[in-house]
Amino acid sequence: MSNLAQLTISGNIATVTLNRPEKRNSITPEMMTELDSVFASLENNVGVRFVIVTGAGEKAFSTGADLKSFASHDRDSARRNWIPSGHRIYKRLAQLPQITIAVINGDAMGGGLELALACDFKVAVDNARLGLPEVGIGTLPGWGGTGRLVDAIGISRAKYMVLSGQIIDAKTALDWGLIHHVFAASEIESGLKTFLVQLEKVGPVAQQIGKQLISAFENKSNAEVLEAFGGALTVTTEDLAEGINSFSEKRPPKFKGK
Repeated sequence: MSNLAQLTISGNIATVTLNRPEKRNSITPEMMTELDSVFASLENNVGVRFVIVTGAGEKAFSTGADLKSFASHDRDSARRNWIPSGHRIYKRLAQLPQITIAVINGDAMGGGLELALACDFKVAVDNARLGLPEVGIGTLPGWGGTGRLVDAIGISRAKYMVLSGQIIDAKTALDWGLIHHVFAASEIESGLKTFLVQLEKVGPVAQQIGKQLISAFENKSNAEVLEAFGGALTVTTEDLAEGINSFSEKRPPKFKGK
């Protein structure tokens, strides 16, 4: 284990930290494997009531999938492996019996925002930026972002974010219902503690059953299948290759629609 997903447990709170700060906590297959193991270890841990997911460092929660890792896939491996594995691991997080809270300590982009969306609650620092900018390099969200984003902010705003790739600030995300609380960086720890006190006051069994009941109404089942095909189709395009190259070369992409 390379410690890309750190797990610490204090009392009834488990904290999962994406630990690749030098790469803005971008997500590699190795990190996904570690996340899967960490989430699996929490599923039957009755001593843990809350799970916090956050990123190491101060710049980013996670900027999403590592582009070098994504670019190594062809159409079939993206459809069969890369995208479904993200669905499976993020669903494991979403289905944890514990209450899960994403502490967005910096930018949450692409697969990073999708990870946060798989949590029950989201709190963020006031300078955080959030977005699903995949169209900017010629591809699409692939790890549950389309379905969960519609659940969170409605289809019209989800279309705006996904189809334009626009990044929104924390205040806008709060206004839209994408996140639940915004704090200054110096206050997020105390703000999180206050939020946890509110959640801890209620009956834990009723709380966890309520989570399961509400999950039955979420609109994700078809989105997972469609995302796999959508993402796989973009892998074959010249536009995606140009998008990844332009990102690496720090220049505007020159898309041809091919």
